[in-house]
Amino acid sequence: MSENLLEVQGLKKWFPVETGFVEKLLTRQKSYVRAVDGVDFTIRRGEVLGLVGESGSGKTTTGRVILRLIEPTAGQVLFDGIDLLRLPGEELRRLRQRMQIIFQDPFASLNPRMKVGDAIGHGLVIHNIAKGQQKRDRVCQVMEQVGLVPAPVLYEKFPHQLSGGQRQRVVIARALATLPDLVVADEPIAMADVSVRAMLLELMLELKEKLELTYLFITHDLATAKYICNRIAIMYLGRIVEIGPLWDVYSNPRHPYTQALLAAVPVPDPRARRIHPMPKGEIPNPINPPAGCRFHPRCPQAQDMCAEAEPHLVEVAPGHLVACHR
Repeated sequence: MSENLLEVQGLKKWFPVETGFVEKLLTRQKSYVRAVDGVDFTIRRGEVLGLVGESGSGKTTTGRVILRLIEPTAGQVLFDGIDLLRLPGEELRRLRQRMQIIFQDPFASLNPRMKVGDAIGHGLVIHNIAKGQQKRDRVCQVMEQVGLVPAPVLYEKFPHQLSGGQRQRVVIARALATLPDLVVADEPIAMADVSVRAMLLELMLELKEKLELTYLFITHDLATAKYICNRIAIMYLGRIVEIGPLWDVYSNPRHPYTQALLAAVPVPDPRARRIHPMPKGEIPNPINPPAGCRFHPRCPQAQDMCAEAEPHLVEVAPGHLVACHR
């Protein structure tokens, strides 16, 4: 058995840009939004890998393509040695029991006409794991594990009758009901109140140890990632620019973008000053990304070669890789 539960190689997802009828006649060259443009990483069993970056960097698309909720353009995804991108529909459906996702917005991802208990147990029915009273008992057990008590009462509630923190626990319970090996957590606490975020993170860590889970934790918040992750992958404009062990990346960030993200983390000290300048502007258009290093238009340390040659991930310390010419 390989120590890596998930291996992603050369993963790409390009979305075609829809144009008007006249423009289609005038030009035959198609344009694409390069949301994910050549991503490589691995996740070891029992590990939490944080995928971090600004909005628009391609984090969520990466998570959904890995699970084939969105079909990829190119690349390879190996889950426990199985190539997910080559699996036919029925085999993929059976394997989905071992791969689950926690969506960012629990209210939008829950059916408003379905009771909470039925939503959590829907996967059990789909995969023929449990039905009837057996399903109800299993769902109540999972609800108690995530702190949804009293479970028999909340089982009959609808999503709009719960608080934001309770709805977040519902989507966590739904993801864990089938006893998966891999959970893709897409901003799992972003919609929760600040007062309950720490509790949800504690809950996710506790469940990880108890159920032997592996997480791909997608977030834009490096402070949150520091609390839960073992390794960090920094993503910018569809590509990973730095990846390595948590404390190595935090204590010795090599890429200017990583340095800028860490500098943006609030510090509870009014006397503290920023060491690294914040990058100017916003993420460039993913339809026409900059040549060379994609970060160079915003990089305060950019050189001439940064606009000409594309950097590749190079190991600068054990397990710590950086894509930067410096």
